[in-house]
Amino acid sequence: MQLEALIFDCDGTLAETEEAHRAAFNTLFREHNLDWHWSIETYTQLLEITGGKERIRHFLRHYAPSKADYYIENDHLILPMHVRKTAIYMDLVKTGEVPLRPGVERLIREARAAGMHLAIATTTNIDPLSALFEGTLGRDALAWFDAIAAGDMVANKKPAGDVYELALKGLNLQGPQCLAFEDTTNGILAARTANIPVLITVSEYSAGQDFSGALAVIDSLGEPDTPFKALSGFADKAAHVDLDLAKKWHAAGLNG
Repeated sequence: MQLEALIFDCDGTLAETEEAHRAAFNTLFREHNLDWHWSIETYTQLLEITGGKERIRHFLRHYAPSKADYYIENDHLILPMHVRKTAIYMDLVKTGEVPLRPGVERLIREARAAGMHLAIATTTNIDPLSALFEGTLGRDALAWFDAIAAGDMVANKKPAGDVYELALKGLNLQGPQCLAFEDTTNGILAARTANIPVLITVSEYSAGQDFSGALAVIDSLGEPDTPFKALSGFADKAAHVDLDLAKKWHAAGLNG
């Protein structure tokens, strides 16, 4: 079965967005005069929970129990908080302050030129995704993707496979015909639920996670003059991930 499509996660995979998300949450808390601050250590732990609203709820239960009962009883307050946080984040990424990770634009353009299908499967919602593109490739580049499956389009977020199943439906392909690019354990679980082989590019916040089940683990897609570092799995002595290497990984995954 040949490789027909590349499917990209967003946060941590297309771009190192998590620090912008953390900054947006902390700005939100200051605006609400809350004595909460998500440190890098705290946010790393909270990233095990997918979804911003879900992270706030988890934080309340486990880090701010004195406030938990109030917000649990008034859960409707969390939604506008998350809406405001999203607006803060979008203002940050629209400026171009959060660039795409090394090799991402190059590989997307190469795949597109070769007629390879492209898709996005992400827990983030469609508006923040569009804002990231506005600050990087341009909003029009979203049209390069044959399918976009975002967190606000499905019932269950990663590690559930809903966004990948939705992406496959949009592509009209089966899981083994695709290769997913992810950066987290939850991403692997979601893609593998849909029978899609996975390549991991470790992000700033996902280092140290369990990447069992990935075809390979590398530190980035690399560039010709800035090689990637292979952390596990074969790299075929390559310096950067191009379409040929992606096809080799995909074939190895199907035959493994």
